[in-house]
Amino acid sequence: MFLNRITVIGSCNTDMVIKTTKLPAPGETILGGKFFMNPGGKGANQAVAAARLGGKVSFIAKTGDDIFGKQAKQLFDAENVNTEYMVTDGENPSGVALITVDSQAENCIVVAPGANSNLTDKDIDLAKEEILRSEIILMQLEIPLETVMYAAKLAFDAGKKVILNPAPARELPDELLKKLYVITPNETEAELLTGIKVTDMASAEKAAKILINKGVQIVILTLGSKGAFLYSNQGYKVIPAPKVEAVDTTAAGDVFNGALVVAISEGFELEKAVELANKAASISVTRLGAQSSAPYWKEIK
Repeated sequence: MFLNRITVIGSCNTDMVIKTTKLPAPGETILGGKFFMNPGGKGANQAVAAARLGGKVSFIAKTGDDIFGKQAKQLFDAENVNTEYMVTDGENPSGVALITVDSQAENCIVVAPGANSNLTDKDIDLAKEEILRSEIILMQLEIPLETVMYAAKLAFDAGKKVILNPAPARELPDELLKKLYVITPNETEAELLTGIKVTDMASAEKAAKILINKGVQIVILTLGSKGAFLYSNQGYKVIPAPKVEAVDTTAAGDVFNGALVVAISEGFELEKAVELANKAASISVTRLGAQSSAPYWKEIK
């Protein structure tokens, strides 16, 4: 296990999936097929991905006082994620996602964020010492934006590297962007943040420049099977991803971010860090599931 600490702040959900031949119409009841539950939430996925790669990871999240919250904590303990700063919400249930998937792989998803929506500044303060001990703080946008901004300011003022995976896509204030060491949008998220539709390298560069001009130090635009576009004040470079036969792309972005923070925390040059993150994400899409698809360090080094 590596030595530098990483703190992930984000969401923790349970995904409930039913396979069907077709999606129901409004008011229609249909008989489904296979049912299964998976641990999910972008924060949880990224924390597990980083821990599997040897990162010394603490996870700040909020779950309900229910079976889903208890099961999540047990899973994190098994993955060597420090759960000391996970908070139990006595008023709100754990976050859940209800997912129906038809025979054509089309899906319909409803998310009830539950306790995730109640992760507050006070919860961040409870973990302040761990944040100040960490080298990198990794966040996403499935928790309140106010909490993300509060944690980013706390970490930035202490000289920590703040990395934001801006998903789900939404507009962000410049006040937050100025505190980011790295931002990792995909094409859709980059378009919402910059107004630039990313269709090629020229448009990717234009979008990245806008984010750099707003104060972000490094932009890593993830391009799916095409790899990633790395842009900083030193210039830009496209870093290709290994070619694989994809089975399930659910957690590709989360595994990418988990691997990226581990590589950066261990002092790898940015290009190498992105290369390792690409490799980890490529391995994950060849496997079913979200957290279960994350690779181990020996598989990517």
